[in-house]
Amino acid sequence: MNTIELLKIASENKASDIFIIAGLPLSYKANGILQSVSAEKMMPVDTENMIKEIYDLAGKRSMKKLTEIGDDDFSFAIQGLSRFRVSTYKQRGSYAAVVRVISFNLPSPDVLGIPASIIKLADFAKGMVLVTGPAGSGKSTTLACMVDYINRTQKKHIITLEDPLEFLHRHEQSIVSQREIATDTESYLIALRAALRQSPDVILLGEMRDYETIQTAMTAAETGHLILSSLHTIGAANTIDRIIDVFEPTQQRQIAIQLSTVLQAVVSQQLVPAVNGSLIPVFEVMTLTPAIRNMIRDNKVPQIDGLVYASSSESMISMDNNLLALYKKGVITAQTALQYASNAEMLKRKLG
Repeated sequence: MNTIELLKIASENKASDIFIIAGLPLSYKANGILQSVSAEKMMPVDTENMIKEIYDLAGKRSMKKLTEIGDDDFSFAIQGLSRFRVSTYKQRGSYAAVVRVISFNLPSPDVLGIPASIIKLADFAKGMVLVTGPAGSGKSTTLACMVDYINRTQKKHIITLEDPLEFLHRHEQSIVSQREIATDTESYLIALRAALRQSPDVILLGEMRDYETIQTAMTAAETGHLILSSLHTIGAANTIDRIIDVFEPTQQRQIAIQLSTVLQAVVSQQLVPAVNGSLIPVFEVMTLTPAIRNMIRDNKVPQIDGLVYASSSESMISMDNNLLALYKKGVITAQTALQYASNAEMLKRKLG
């Protein structure tokens, strides 16, 4: 089987990821379940040949980074099929790859199960909106839907900084400048600093990876820009703690004050199995009220979870209350609700 055939099979079966690893058959993941494409196990020479084909498909990209460092990330597209985000790496001395399948057309939030109240968080004129969750939970898709919403409804200059590019946005009401780290610019930090001189209204920062990038992003949010970004955290309080803990203890007080001013909302999401066999997103939403801003400023972050848990408005809903609502609608099982809950004991009492 050649690479094009594999990519077609994965796309047709609505796979999220393809796995090319020596010692295993070619596999893909659909609805969170791994499936083999064939029974034949791949040898190291097979994976190397297939990965070379992928580099050729990606505009004859050089394999130098993979061979010298052992890791490489990039994206490419095949006309009429799909876009693909590739992570190649060495394992046990052989080449391996995981390929994310990305549709050319961004599905509507309704189809994806993203509430309009989350998409409309992109209406903030300035400040910072964070989408958080574990790897593979759909953070990039939610952020792309927010960018698409701004693009269709507002006249703005949107700059996206991504590693690598996933969804491609056409210019509609807005101008959308999409920059890929390592291809169009050296790093998130350099691109973010440059973006501030490029008259942006909105900056999508694919990921906040270090304190310098976080600090620059907060400064950008302070100076009248809307920053959309992601973190690998679950829960609003955990997200705030993670940002503050990145900094030196001597800086943390000042950062907490700054964060309490610029942060507008935190969305945490997970993908959970539904009773119909599909994966559906579940969200926790925290929008910054005066009370929450005071909690961040006064180092009372642990109290935030209780405040979110006690609320039931669209602008403030906990992960567990969302899971409970889906269970009551018959969308997920009680076991699934408890498995993905933040406080399983408390949710168990609510489930009866």
